[in-house]
Amino acid sequence: MQKITLIKPDDAHLHLRDGTYLQTTVPHAAKQFARAVIMPNLKPPVVTMSQVLAYRERIIAAIPRGLSFQPLMTLYLTDAMTPQIVAEAKASGIVIGVKLYPAGVTTHSEAGVNRLEQVYPALEAMQEQDLPLLIHGESNDAQVDIFDREKYFLEQLQQLIERFPGLRVVLEHITTEEAVRFVTMASTSKLAATITAHHLLLNRNDLLSGGIKPHYYCLPVLKRQRHQLALIAAATSGNPRFFLGTDSAPHAKSTKENACGCAGIYSAHAALEFYAQVFERAGVLDRLQGFASHFAADFYGLSHNSETVTLIKKPWRVPNTLPFGEDVLVPLGAGEMVQWQVV
Repeated sequence: MQKITLIKPDDAHLHLRDGTYLQTTVPHAAKQFARAVIMPNLKPPVVTMSQVLAYRERIIAAIPRGLSFQPLMTLYLTDAMTPQIVAEAKASGIVIGVKLYPAGVTTHSEAGVNRLEQVYPALEAMQEQDLPLLIHGESNDAQVDIFDREKYFLEQLQQLIERFPGLRVVLEHITTEEAVRFVTMASTSKLAATITAHHLLLNRNDLLSGGIKPHYYCLPVLKRQRHQLALIAAATSGNPRFFLGTDSAPHAKSTKENACGCAGIYSAHAALEFYAQVFERAGVLDRLQGFASHFAADFYGLSHNSETVTLIKKPWRVPNTLPFGEDVLVPLGAGEMVQWQVV
């Protein structure tokens, strides 16, 4: 196959950052996606409706003329979130979910949740309002090995699902065979998961073999090849519980290449091309539209997009760097050839 046309997809997990960085991140996202679920872990985090509205306006202002792009906004879950805030978020029509970060597990998660019990009132309200919970699914127990944080979190997730059976939950950017099995075998239809392009393309050998590659460092961290293969099988299976979420997370080159490099991989510049490569290698390019364009919309109760996007089989080289405010960032695939491109 040399050409494929898809209903324009949705990115169910995207970091745009803020300020001048939006001039890079928003155009990349808008070229490839009709809508995106925007993460709220700014500094300070997006915890009120006034912050949501202001952030949304800044994003919209950065959309290039001629492109249609809808930011689907989220709130950052803290111990201070009240049922009233949840009700206001639902009534707004622009907040699509609430993001749970266990405190300290990833970038800008310091304001996150230490004990799930502390946010039960908010979760009860979300269940009542049918406002989905989006989870960075890693244990923040300092005694848990970084490669096992997702696996250990699944026990907490099981307890949460049992306590709030009507709550829609997205387990974000899954990275392990155990998480694939957990989502596949769950007895509830209210649980789904997003899968990133970089966790489909890379494993921890790519990060560590022959020297540390700081631009492959992300959280959750890349895992063993067996986990990568499980993710590929899940993403390409046609199972609607798994859908596209890039977790594209930009950081300036200077903050990645230092003694304490930031976690995050930027893929928004070529996300669909990367996913197309994975599905083509698996021999199921015909299943890409479900994964990219249908399943997230169905889970969130959204209509399918009316626009389309076309990819052609034409190799191109990813730039070594991209502009990022007053700095530059190093994108996924920097300097490498990609076989598909959006036209």
